[in-house]
Amino acid sequence: MSINWKKTAVVVTDLVIAAYLVLAITVFNRPDAIYDMCREVSIDIEEGSVKGFLNVDDVKSQLVRSRLYPLGTAMNRIDARMIEDALLKNPLVESVQCYKTQGGRVVISLSQRLPVIRVKADNGDDYYVDTQGNIMPNTQYVSNLVVATGHITKPYAQKVLRRVGNFLINNDLWLLQAEQLNVLADGTIEMIPLVGEHIVYLGQPTGLSGKFQRLEKFYKYGLTKAGWNKYSYISVEFDNQIICKKRKV
Repeated sequence: MSINWKKTAVVVTDLVIAAYLVLAITVFNRPDAIYDMCREVSIDIEEGSVKGFLNVDDVKSQLVRSRLYPLGTAMNRIDARMIEDALLKNPLVESVQCYKTQGGRVVISLSQRLPVIRVKADNGDDYYVDTQGNIMPNTQYVSNLVVATGHITKPYAQKVLRRVGNFLINNDLWLLQAEQLNVLADGTIEMIPLVGEHIVYLGQPTGLSGKFQRLEKFYKYGLTKAGWNKYSYISVEFDNQIICKKRKV
């Protein structure tokens, strides 16, 4: 029996071509092996009008503790939803989005709750209130926000002090000058400024824009001439007037 070498060569060639095509289709429809692993994690934290408490290292540490930090993990084993759910358990996180891109990259974008005032009530409560009125736990981070003391309940902090805090952080002068707010038993507020040895009585925390405008003019045209320590008590409670109490000599 003679072998038809020509026919055999054709069959072998066909088999080689078929094998090549199968391999080529597999390769071209599947990312290169180097891209199957997560090679980069991008963490982006949105900043607001005031500096929040979160930083990239905090986010990374939380994911490492949860065994969810994706670097070096196969891309098809990374669950973006699990990463989002884990980060949302952090009381400082407002929203989070996680997604995978080509080239072995995982992107994590967060927005954080932004504190506007710190509360140190006379009942022992110590916490922050964010822009939306949510209670934020006290943290190890140092904040330059105004501190509110005195007769403060959580509902008062969430409704009233949230509004006062939002006003202060959107005004560069008062964000620096207002060092402490003291809430009295009737819900009225005193402000202790950073500069000047006096107390500013705001009264009920309404009409803040008008009250602080009057106080700014009084600072500019009154105290700069009379002296910052001439008065011990300045009241801007009532419209169109400022009541001052001279310091006893």
